[in-house]
Amino acid sequence: MDSCVSEPEPASSETLSKKYCSSCALLSVALKRERRARERQVREEEKKRQVSTIRTSQNQRQQAADDDTIDPTQYLRNRIKSLALLKESGFNPYPHKFVVSMSITEFVAKFGSLSIGEHVESTEISLAGRIMNKRSSSSKLYFYDLQGNGAKIQVMTDARHSNMDENEFSNYHSGVKRGDIVGISGFPGKSQRGELSIFPKSFAVLTPCLHMLPRHTVTSNCDEAQSKKKTTDHLWTPGMTRNPETYTLRDQETRYRQRYLDLMLNPEVQKVFRTRAKIISYYRNFLDNLGFIEVETPVMTMTAGGAAARPFITHHNELDMKLYMRISLELYLKKLVIGGLDRVYEIGKVFRNEGMDLTHLSEFTMCEFYMAYADYNDLMDLTEKLLSGMVKELTGSYKIKYHGNGFDSEPIEIDFTPPFRRMDLIEELESRANLSIPKDLSSEPANWYLLEACERFDVKCPPPHTTTRLLDKLVGHFLEETCINPTFIINHPETMSPLAKWHRSKPGLTERFELFVNKRELCNAYTELNDPEVQRQRFAEQLKDRQSGDDEAMVLDESFCTALEYGLPPTAGLGMGIDRLAMLLTDSPNAKEVLLFPAMKPQD
Repeated sequence: MDSCVSEPEPASSETLSKKYCSSCALLSVALKRERRARERQVREEEKKRQVSTIRTSQNQRQQAADDDTIDPTQYLRNRIKSLALLKESGFNPYPHKFVVSMSITEFVAKFGSLSIGEHVESTEISLAGRIMNKRSSSSKLYFYDLQGNGAKIQVMTDARHSNMDENEFSNYHSGVKRGDIVGISGFPGKSQRGELSIFPKSFAVLTPCLHMLPRHTVTSNCDEAQSKKKTTDHLWTPGMTRNPETYTLRDQETRYRQRYLDLMLNPEVQKVFRTRAKIISYYRNFLDNLGFIEVETPVMTMTAGGAAARPFITHHNELDMKLYMRISLELYLKKLVIGGLDRVYEIGKVFRNEGMDLTHLSEFTMCEFYMAYADYNDLMDLTEKLLSGMVKELTGSYKIKYHGNGFDSEPIEIDFTPPFRRMDLIEELESRANLSIPKDLSSEPANWYLLEACERFDVKCPPPHTTTRLLDKLVGHFLEETCINPTFIINHPETMSPLAKWHRSKPGLTERFELFVNKRELCNAYTELNDPEVQRQRFAEQLKDRQSGDDEAMVLDESFCTALEYGLPPTAGLGMGIDRLAMLLTDSPNAKEVLLFPAMKPQD
């Protein structure tokens, strides 16, 4: 009997085919499940990224909002703390050097004509400036306003163009604040909105700003309208009107005490001081082209001469002597003409220890020049040419707009078209006030007559009531008030002009003129007195006024009289206030607007 097990029959081809199809079906189902699982994972990760981006954007917006609402003292503490952490990690937040390939002004000039949306990725530029505004639409895209050298462009930082990864990019830019000075390397272009921009590849904070910068605020509908008008109108240029009420930083005390903030936040102020620099440059070039040479004379002197003013007094420790801060540049410059320098000028500070108001400061800048073999008629012609040419050069017109009565009033028009009006001092004063002034102005009857005239017209003249002071007050009341456009008041009495030469055809008068614009003296000039004996007599007459209580009367300068004995050629000289000239061309009713750091009372 056979006990062996029988072998299975071989599977048919049909059976094998069914098994193969079943395996393929199972594999397909598994692949589909795996694919669906991967898709779910991708969707979840994308959702997480979107949530993270939203949260990051919200955090950044919240941080920006916090930066604006946080207490300034706390803001300062936070910035100091963050910098301390950077230093502890070995990072220097104040790098020593950044190479700039062009200024922002040059960038605007070179690439401002690009088309909307055009990028020049083949060109790499390095710029530096201060961040004045910051915006972000996501953690991958930040917009900055970069300001420098009086110009502004947009910085469009995109994580795709950066040399940082996304997290590093987001973390770094979340720490950049308004006011920070940054260095950027990237390519130029224009955004889809047509804004000239630089697209950074590298971005570095060069100097952090620790303090919170003020933002522009609108306080009324009127302010809002003015602000919108300011952004749409053409930019300010010399000769146009200004309106500081539209500035970001408006507080006058802060603007004058912290001028760096004023310049930083109010770009128009930079233009004011650039205009002042252009005024001085034009003045200097004008005189240089006429053969004048620029000189420097002492600021501290043993005698305060050359003008009727009260000086500042100081002490020289080494020489153990009292010295005076100069109140004029005149006497030293005339000594140089005596020495053979026929045409000289100086631009410098003078100091007068007197009252301060909108147009008078204790420290101010003068330009004085002296021209041998000329007289006051020559200087009137030269002054017209100088000023009309300067105004035309800087403003494009002979006419300027000026808030002569303050920013709250309507501006006036001042016309510098030559020739300027001329009025004889005594003749015009007698005509306008219906006076008959005694010819001998050094007499007591003349003094009494002028005092009675002041009382009759209610012209205030604090004592001492010297003839010079009484005449000056009457001229201010009747003549100066009519001088809106440039006007020469000429032929002053000798008693008012101790350094001017006597008039060649009008006894008792001098060959002197003052130029008035907008009722204010702009310059003073005369044919120079060169007779040493007459000069001593004039100084003696001034001494009488000083003994009467006029501490602004001139003092005797014997060294100057000695110099005159060596021979001063026929000469004419002029002094002009640079500050007042800058006020006119920059629409600045307050002299402190054209001084970078004006004198201020100390704060408590």
